[in-house]
Amino acid sequence: MQDPKQIAQYGLDALLKAGADKAECGLSLTDKHELNVELGEFTLMRTTYDTRIGVTAIRDSKKGSTSINRSDNDSLDRAAVEALDIAAASAPDAANDIAEAQPPAVFNSGSNAPDLDKMHCRMKEMLQSIEARYPRLVLRQAYLDFTHSRDYFLNSNGVDFVTNKGVYTFMAIFSSKEEEKVSSFNYTAFSVKDLEKALLSCGSLDMLLQQSAEQINTQPVQGKFVGDIIITPDCLGDMLYFLSYSLSDGPMISGTSIHKDKLNKQIASPILSIHSRPVSDEICNGYFVTPDGYAAQNSTIVQDGVLKTFLLSLYGSRKTGLDRAVTGGGAFVVDPGDTPFEEMVKSVKKGILLARFSGGSPSYSGDLSGVAKNSYLIEDGEIKYPISESMISGNLADMFMNVTAVSSERINYGFSILPWVAVSGVTISGK
Repeated sequence: MQDPKQIAQYGLDALLKAGADKAECGLSLTDKHELNVELGEFTLMRTTYDTRIGVTAIRDSKKGSTSINRSDNDSLDRAAVEALDIAAASAPDAANDIAEAQPPAVFNSGSNAPDLDKMHCRMKEMLQSIEARYPRLVLRQAYLDFTHSRDYFLNSNGVDFVTNKGVYTFMAIFSSKEEEKVSSFNYTAFSVKDLEKALLSCGSLDMLLQQSAEQINTQPVQGKFVGDIIITPDCLGDMLYFLSYSLSDGPMISGTSIHKDKLNKQIASPILSIHSRPVSDEICNGYFVTPDGYAAQNSTIVQDGVLKTFLLSLYGSRKTGLDRAVTGGGAFVVDPGDTPFEEMVKSVKKGILLARFSGGSPSYSGDLSGVAKNSYLIEDGEIKYPISESMISGNLADMFMNVTAVSSERINYGFSILPWVAVSGVTISGK
């Protein structure tokens, strides 16, 4: 194969030759080694190779983009012409632009190749541990993969970034069964830079497997009441993604974001601080280059409840006149609180431990309603029993303001680091 840097450079040159005023080309080469398990048995070991090239052209303030999976010169030439044709058919927009010049950089993270023997050993060890400790568990599907990616990003302003990244990722879907009774399925995922630890000791896997066995026998919540919820780390990500979406280009440009006028104002409880740290040593599965072509930086989104930045791209920044974010979002790290999880539970008079939420996307105003799954009733400071599916409703903006405790314990998923968070004033509807 031709040198990848030369391929990306040819793609960039093809765009300029086709008539682009400004252009960018990104090439991604991915090798994935994947080990699969279904119903507790090894089913597949495979290696896949993927090539993806994305090209973007701007001409007369009109923008066009396309992507291909071939890297020969003829394919790149055709892609360049297609991107210019798409641009010609689009409406002009003065906000269309590309990242300005930055120092060339090479970013490296993780290993270049997998330890296949250790992948098999860790998966086999996990299956044996599950069989011994959780005999009623049904491991519907699980995989462990090692993905090595080489990414090249060039633009006509002289941006020249190369990223080499290797990371292991694990995912599992499971339930538990006893005779005719079956628990609600659950799932989790995490990333690690190496396989020095047993899989059951990573992320929240072992905790969720234990809970799955408990959830074979559930009881309904009685009545409707307003109470407290403790959001688990696995569920907290959904809450954070609503926040990040409300700070991003679409809602901010349209003016529908509930946070559009909240910069440097209180949008959450003072005990809550949220960061996006894609280049932190704590995050093994982050990123080094933002989607709009800048070297990524760590950023604080909310500090002591105060909104510190919007999550606008270059385009969003030019459309709104507000600052561009130095991060592409995600890679969430929430600061630990000073309350142990057990103390959080003891402080709840009546509520639920919310482990999974199933519902539609919140409205622009933050209103949400859905079903609490794999969750538990908390009453008089004790976790009583796993509950059958019960409805919860509230407003996410209010929930951020009504955070009453953040746990001192956190779980590192490799792509985020999250605690348990207690929230008051949520409506819970049972039988």
